[in-house]
Amino acid sequence: MKTNKSYTKRLKVTKNGKILGKAPGFNHYNAKQKRSKQLAGKKPVVFNMTAREKRQFLPGLVK
Repeated sequence: MKTNKSYTKRLKVTKNGKILGKAPGFNHYNAKQKRSKQLAGKKPVVFNMTAREKRQFLPGLVK
């Protein structure tokens, strides 16, 4: 199965194999939110995926 390239560009794999991505729900409508909530959306979130899902959906990204 081929890797979804557009999706892999939004993810980062750490040295220990964790997959990090952007938190959902934070887009350009954040102007009226508190500054702390705006900045919280920039923090990466860990994706919990099983080894089987990693092999299936991200074959070129994960060892």
